[in-house]
Amino acid sequence: MARFLGWIIGGPLTLLLVMFAAANRHDVRLELWPLPWSLDLPAYLAVLGALALGLALGLIIAWSAGHRARRAARIQRRRADRAESRLTAAGPTS
Repeated sequence: MARFLGWIIGGPLTLLLVMFAAANRHDVRLELWPLPWSLDLPAYLAVLGALALGLALGLIIAWSAGHRARRAARIQRRRADRAESRLTAAGPTS
């Protein structure tokens, strides 16, 4: 089901991205102020590149924000595993 949903969403999104790239092939100049450099890029590459950069930065920030929760879960899982092994080693208590 998830694969089918991915195709339903991903297919039209890919088509839109291709149409956007085909319609925006003219060059734009990106001035990297205060640096003395500039870039001449196709407009679609400037827009989609900025979108990809923002997505990557957002994913990195979200991943790093969850570090504390992942660490706490890892510690709790280890404690539960140790407690389970102690119970198994103790054997039945009847």
